[in-house]
Amino acid sequence: MTAFEEMGIMPEIGKSLEEIDWLLPTNIQAEAIPLILGGGDVLMAAADATFAVFYDFFKLIENIETQMTAFEEMGIMPEIGKSLEEIDWLLPTNIQAEAIPLILGGGDVLMAAETGSGKTGAFCLPVIQIVWETLNAKSKSDKSEVSDKCLFSPYDIDPNLSLAADLLSAQSKVTNQWQGVRANKAVKKCRGKKNRFYFEIEFTSPGLARVGWALENGSRELGTDRFGWGYGGTAKKSNARNFEDYGEKFGDKFDVIGNIIDLDYGTISWTKNGQDLGVAFQIAQHLCEQNHFFPCICIKNAGLKAKFQSDQNAPFGCTWIGQLGSDQIVNNTCFAVSSANDNSPKALILEPSRELAEQTHNCIVNFKKYLSGDIRQCLLVGGLSAKDQMHQLQAGVDIVTGTIGRVNELVNSGHLSLKSCRFFIIDEVDAFLAQGSMQTILQLHGRIPRMFPDGKRLQMIVCSATLHNFDVKKLAERVMFFPNWVDLKGEDSVPDTVHHVVVRVDPRKDNSWMNLRNSITTDAVHERDIRNYKNPDKDTLSEAVKILKVDYVIKAIDTLQIDCAIIFCRTKLDCDNLETYFNQQSAKLCKDYSCVCLHSDRTPQERQANLETFKMKKCKFLICTDVAARGIDITGIPFVLQVTLPDDKANYLHRIGRVGRAERMGLAISFVSNVPEKVWYHANCRTRGKNCWNTQLVEQGGCCIWYNEIQLLADIEEHLNCIISEIGIDFKLEVNEFDGKVVYGAKQSSNVGGYTYKDHVAQMANNVQQLYDLESKAQLVHLGLYY
Repeated sequence: MTAFEEMGIMPEIGKSLEEIDWLLPTNIQAEAIPLILGGGDVLMAAADATFAVFYDFFKLIENIETQMTAFEEMGIMPEIGKSLEEIDWLLPTNIQAEAIPLILGGGDVLMAAETGSGKTGAFCLPVIQIVWETLNAKSKSDKSEVSDKCLFSPYDIDPNLSLAADLLSAQSKVTNQWQGVRANKAVKKCRGKKNRFYFEIEFTSPGLARVGWALENGSRELGTDRFGWGYGGTAKKSNARNFEDYGEKFGDKFDVIGNIIDLDYGTISWTKNGQDLGVAFQIAQHLCEQNHFFPCICIKNAGLKAKFQSDQNAPFGCTWIGQLGSDQIVNNTCFAVSSANDNSPKALILEPSRELAEQTHNCIVNFKKYLSGDIRQCLLVGGLSAKDQMHQLQAGVDIVTGTIGRVNELVNSGHLSLKSCRFFIIDEVDAFLAQGSMQTILQLHGRIPRMFPDGKRLQMIVCSATLHNFDVKKLAERVMFFPNWVDLKGEDSVPDTVHHVVVRVDPRKDNSWMNLRNSITTDAVHERDIRNYKNPDKDTLSEAVKILKVDYVIKAIDTLQIDCAIIFCRTKLDCDNLETYFNQQSAKLCKDYSCVCLHSDRTPQERQANLETFKMKKCKFLICTDVAARGIDITGIPFVLQVTLPDDKANYLHRIGRVGRAERMGLAISFVSNVPEKVWYHANCRTRGKNCWNTQLVEQGGCCIWYNEIQLLADIEEHLNCIISEIGIDFKLEVNEFDGKVVYGAKQSSNVGGYTYKDHVAQMANNVQQLYDLESKAQLVHLGLYY
């Protein structure tokens, strides 16, 4: 063992030190290295040659082969890590670094991060791993699962009640149904001993509860049959549905209810916050002699924590249940039936669109490919054969990814069982809530058990564009168990890898639209209007804007030599018209304006084919609407063109977030009209725009509105707290703004912000010398004060 290894340095590092004749550590190394390895903060001063020595040392570290990837250090299996290396995922993103350990640790996670930040990987990776570990876990006998401690039983429990990992804390957020659980131990009478037993319940969150004792064959809805005795928060005692006044009301946070049963005298009583409430029930002696009494609770929208033993004294004459000997304790014999042959999924992932579901499904396929055994995944979306999906479910699946409509349909028909679902993941939950899917989500959640035979509980993972939406918070409160909030988004901002600019469209200054009006087809909003070309009125200028925007898109493509871009249009009709014009121009000018369309009027098969065509770079442009493109991850996109600004300022970031991913630079160009534009608005239309040509304004009973992009731009700038740069219709990018060297679609340059790590030592040398001089002066002053 070398001298460095004796200090705790790895042999691999020690070997590299021997190659440069570092046989013994210097004084500063001998002092500092053990302190740093021990985790301490170290402030050190040494000779001026020390900096160069440390620099050489850090250079050596670069040459040492990494033994464990960054993902593996977070707990991800090496087999999954291998698949990540193949796609150049060398380091986790911020959201992955925060969320993965929390999910692997068993917690519910509510997360938000920027578009393109790796949220899909953040939940897919740990879910795949835990599902694989669950499938490959060795089965345990019932005996090995019996705990010596008195806890709540994960087997003797209602489906909508959740237990924490310690099996002492219970919570149910169901408001219209009682949810109960019994303990894993019961008390029994033993001759020759005191048989007065005690346990406590403390409220961790306010709500309704009944607490007390039940026989093994009694209902978990305590007090509703003759085998259970309960005390409720409404100041009622109950047995066999006979509710009588007793004690005081309870249910506030930190209320503590003591439960006492005396099998010698056949009495049951309670205490509240240490105050004895008196005897509530007399029990016949033959029941005390012949039966076992289990601690039992049932709750509505409340959280409780049980205490079965404590260092504190129990009430006079009582013994904590957890301190009893085996002659006064009986194990709960309620165990779950083995699910070894269960074909129902272990994880359910909901996505708001077919394309996003397919994308997530493909991620799962790629991430799990090096795992031994077989994780069976299934995609449930519309447009595919429901019969084939039913056969796949019948054969057995482990991870289901799907859209909410098809998943709910198969659950209601009985073809998809959720009885073994341990993970419920809702991606882009804000999109679901905007679609009015809250009730469907709650219905699906209600079909999933909260606890499982191994003591694990249902894990919820919810992803959202923002965590500060009221409806998102409301849903989280109803379905999640003390969720960990991971909010890396904060206020909306544009990533450093995205440049975004505005091009003004003003038909009053640019008259070229007059020559183009017969060659460009618009949305027919002004088809019946009488247009005045000599003195253009409001309607004529609106039509002119539509023509100029299409022309400017072509000019931008030609001038900036754009060969790959996503183009956002406001409506499906606008998408179709632009696609037609591109195809016409390709034939007319012998140029390649190849494109595909993506919106909800296209069949699922066509949408999938079009998306694959664009991903495989078999065409240059993807023309789409906001809804169709939400969440789609296509890496390396250099340009986004917005023909019309979105009416929701949050969608501006969703759109431009299609570029600038994976550290690649991107440019987003928005065409903004300086005059109002009349557009379709079918929100109040019975047919939602199908075969509708009512060009009256909405307030007149029609389906059109005046679109004010000047105001929309101002709202976006206020939201982002910045002024968006403008460029002219010559599409000349300012060199000072973008350095003139940016290659859109290429990786971000290392000298962004004017700083580079090349020649790092030379750049830092002056600062280091100044620090050295200051340290020397400080030590000399110190010595001068005392000597």
